[in-house]
Amino acid sequence: MALEQRPLGRTGRTIPAIALGCVTFGREISEDDSYRVMDYALDKGLNLFDTAEAYGGGNSQRTRLETMGVSDQREVTTEMSSSENIVGRWMQKRGTRNDIILMTKFSTGGSAENVHRALDDSLDRLRTDRVDIYKLHRPYPDVPDDETLGALAEEIDAGRVEVIGCSQHSAAQLRHALDTSAFRGWPRYEMTQPGYNLGLRADEKDLLPMCIEEEIAVTPFSPMGAGFFTGKYTPNHADIPKGTRFDIMPAHADLYFNDRNFRTVERLRNKAAEMGIPMTRLAMAWSMTHPAITAALVGARKPAHIDNAIAAFEMGLDPELRAEMSSWGDG
Repeated sequence: MALEQRPLGRTGRTIPAIALGCVTFGREISEDDSYRVMDYALDKGLNLFDTAEAYGGGNSQRTRLETMGVSDQREVTTEMSSSENIVGRWMQKRGTRNDIILMTKFSTGGSAENVHRALDDSLDRLRTDRVDIYKLHRPYPDVPDDETLGALAEEIDAGRVEVIGCSQHSAAQLRHALDTSAFRGWPRYEMTQPGYNLGLRADEKDLLPMCIEEEIAVTPFSPMGAGFFTGKYTPNHADIPKGTRFDIMPAHADLYFNDRNFRTVERLRNKAAEMGIPMTRLAMAWSMTHPAITAALVGARKPAHIDNAIAAFEMGLDPELRAEMSSWGDG
């Protein structure tokens, strides 16, 4: 199956309009289930895979949880393998390294020393000698952009990275990085990865318009609000279903549990029922149809989540309906 291809910044390359987020691997689903999801995604044309050194447990190693900009200092231990390890073993067993666009992120600091070390470690876990897209998992304001971007430029020159990008950057932070790259004559960030959904919309004002102007690919995470817009949560924290994303990562509630978002959920539920479609599909379609969005990341636990994303993309959204949905929660 062929998905619509869209520009990867100014690189001349393209990426599919839906990408597979691998955050669930080793944290919420087993390795065997992860393989089934990856097999299905590739068969459906989702050949852009997004992972990170922070995803999953890392073979019983203690791993700091980082998610959507929430500073959650808890540490956990898990017996499940890290996402990168699972993706690496899958590529090795299936012989699929050249069939996918592989992107990963580093979250342990922006110093030159750490950029090189983190990439070494990711390549080991991924069982490959290169990544197609390498991104900062978040901004590192304690390190000058010159140092981080200079180290990334060295990795591009060495052939271990093809394209660089960032995640969770504000418009001002991205602008500073772009200006630094232009001044130094270094490769620029060609992709950014913000959180974007019916409940996370702060980037509509500055970041998304800038990405359109600068031709930067936007691959938002959590188009479903980490599952919040499935409608399965109530304002009572004690009612969070066991095993769900909000159970495993309680900090998500800090972002989504508010009156505005619960009003939006009810309006989403009613509109989806009126249209005769799943509310998950309608919420996903809203996230996908902003003009700045290049490829929505789908953090699938099972193949049906991929089917829902494809159906949402193929459905599209009438501009009037999207405008109506954008007004939900305002009053």
